Amino acid sequence: IIVTNRRAYVAVCLCWILSFLTGLVPMTGWNNYDALGNLSSSREIVCEFTSVIRMDYMVYFNFFVCVVPPLLIMMCLYGEIFRVIRKQLNRRAEATCDGEKYFRKELKLAKSLALVVFLFAVCWLPIHIMNCITLFCPECTPQFASKVGIFMSHVNSALNPLVYAFRMKQFRATLIQIIRRCMACKPIEATVYPTSTVVPNERVDENL
Repeated sequence: IIVTNRRAYVAVCLCWILSFLTGLVPMTGWNNYDALGNLSSSREIVCEFTSVIRMDYMVYFNFFVCVVPPLLIMMCLYGEIFRVIRKQLNRRAEATCDGEKYFRKELKLAKSLALVVFLFAVCWLPIHIMNCITLFCPECTPQFASKVGIFMSHVNSALNPLVYAFRMKQFRATLIQIIRRCMACKPIEATVYPTSTVVPNERVDENL
């Protein structure tokens, strides 16, 4: 009832717009432009991310404002989701009904999304921690650890589709169809799946 297609589109668009505006913050002046201008007259400038972006921006704004609060909020929300679903399943422990199937399906979906959040934290926290070390103790920053953190942050983008493919049957089937169409040049066959909005105490057609 709450998450309609229109509201979902609006939420996604707002997230992208907010991310775009957040990414423009360094262009408003929070950067190393002045320092680069002073160095350009004396020697060549190495084209590196840390030479352009200020580390206080990466720590105070990017990490403590744009990463930590949303991550903590998502962890609390998923904790509440698991608590509610477990509570509903315990109430139906002695009865086998469609309501139990519905909540078990929702629990599986919540676990998949929680896994995505967990992998995000594992992949992105190392580079943010290294940024904090670089800001507060520049001489304590090992170059190898920084490169590993950068690599893990890029790996996160490749892990999400794999998680969806292995944990969600509909996503896996759709991904296979897209690969067949793009690589094997085969037409996509329409596949019908049961909807996730199963109302408890109503019969579910298992032949869908």
